[in-house]
Amino acid sequence: MRFSRWLFLLTFFVFSCTQAGPPDQAEIQRFLNQYFSTWSSQDMQGYENCFASTARITFVEASGQSTSQGLTDFIHGQKLSHERSTDPMKEVPTQMKIQGDSRVAQAEVRWKLTKGQETVTGTDFFTLIRTQQGWKIAALVFYND
Repeated sequence: MRFSRWLFLLTFFVFSCTQAGPPDQAEIQRFLNQYFSTWSSQDMQGYENCFASTARITFVEASGQSTSQGLTDFIHGQKLSHERSTDPMKEVPTQMKIQGDSRVAQAEVRWKLTKGQETVTGTDFFTLIRTQQGWKIAALVFYND
């Protein structure tokens, strides 16, 4: 009897200490896929809707220097990138790691961008918040490999 109680307590402790993803991980994955698909289809209004109005976006260069923008400037730059590109650009997630709870989540997403014959890979680090309209990006930090 004593052994079974000990085993129960050990099992309870192990399972309670393991880090689980947020309760709505599938919903967050759908949201992140939507983020990439709206950008790739040049749906800039849909893409902008993925962000909270107060979002900050930071690009980190290989040297470690970074530049940060508010949402308006960032979206404008993304529109110009699509308009000026001679080949259509498509960005897809290749790997996602999500953690958090029902109010705030963090996601590390590896991605691949194709533009004609050119391929670029990189990583996005998202801080997401749940709003009345669903998940929104509060902050995005990203870099290219």
